[in-house]
Amino acid sequence: MNARTLRRAAAVTGAALVVRRALRDRVKKSPLWPLPALEEPTSGRPRDRALKLLLTRHEAIADGVVQLRLEGRDLPAWQPGAHLDLVLPSGLVRQYSLCGDPEDRSSYTVATRLIPEEEGGRGGSREVHAQLREGVEVEVRGPRNRFPLSADAPAHLFVAGGIGITPILPMLREAEARGADWKLLYGGRSRASMPFLEEVDELGPQRVSIVAQDEDGLPDLAGALAATAPGTAVYCCGPQGLMAAVEAALPEGRTLHLERFTPRNATEGNGPFAVELRRSGKVLDVAADASVLATVRAELPNVPYSCEQGFCGTCQQRVLEGEIDHRDELLTDAERNASMLICVSRARGERLVLDL
Repeated sequence: MNARTLRRAAAVTGAALVVRRALRDRVKKSPLWPLPALEEPTSGRPRDRALKLLLTRHEAIADGVVQLRLEGRDLPAWQPGAHLDLVLPSGLVRQYSLCGDPEDRSSYTVATRLIPEEEGGRGGSREVHAQLREGVEVEVRGPRNRFPLSADAPAHLFVAGGIGITPILPMLREAEARGADWKLLYGGRSRASMPFLEEVDELGPQRVSIVAQDEDGLPDLAGALAATAPGTAVYCCGPQGLMAAVEAALPEGRTLHLERFTPRNATEGNGPFAVELRRSGKVLDVAADASVLATVRAELPNVPYSCEQGFCGTCQQRVLEGEIDHRDELLTDAERNASMLICVSRARGERLVLDL
């Protein structure tokens, strides 16, 4: 073999090594490459621009409840009923209702109750109570509003349980400012555990009924709902049991608006099904007691997620085939036509095909 041939062979070998290394690095960065990217990505996209705000107030306002004041400049506007995503230092994302003044564009105010593990707490509220301190920066996303105050209802009935008063408080102020016909039924375990009780109490006994369980027992939901006129908009935020009771007792001709911060209990339809990952060429079996997210992440550990409760939208994925059992509280009707939040939603049939 002459020198020219050797040089040519060495050049080809060197080029092959360069290409091989480039391919290896490219695949390492994106395991799904070289499959094409979406023209308009939906899967795992951030839903809101994140803001870094300064925590200037962290104070107890009731037993087990702290209020946070987060300050910034020219903050996005919001309307009563809206909430924020708080990105905690651990990376957990939790949703908290705004309870301050919508006219104040320099700060957001939220409040949160400490939820013990035995009541289903998963660490977010404990982190807010024990680890967040005045002077630190907190990342927030939003605001978003899936619990707006109706503009055309002839009357409003608000039903709040404990910390569920937080989204309702700005709605009360707005209803009062409009001169609307409204009433509030506010229940809690004790007066000491009920935040914003003094402000609510000042709205007057003609409109407000406060029921502390340790003093008065459970609120008369059926009676309060039966006393409403047809066309009344009913708003409820609080424990799952409270919202289920209001749903069950709602008379005909009233509209119900619920604000949830935990997934709706759904036991029906929790059967096994298959999920095909079209881009990856894999078919996975989702067990009855497993989520799509957990099953997919066992194969594709880099699939993004955060709240695991169907609220933040981080795990949204495009669905190519199959009927979806939507169990989230976030997606619009248009988004539900072709995508799902894989942390909580499931298949209505035997198979789903995801664009993964």
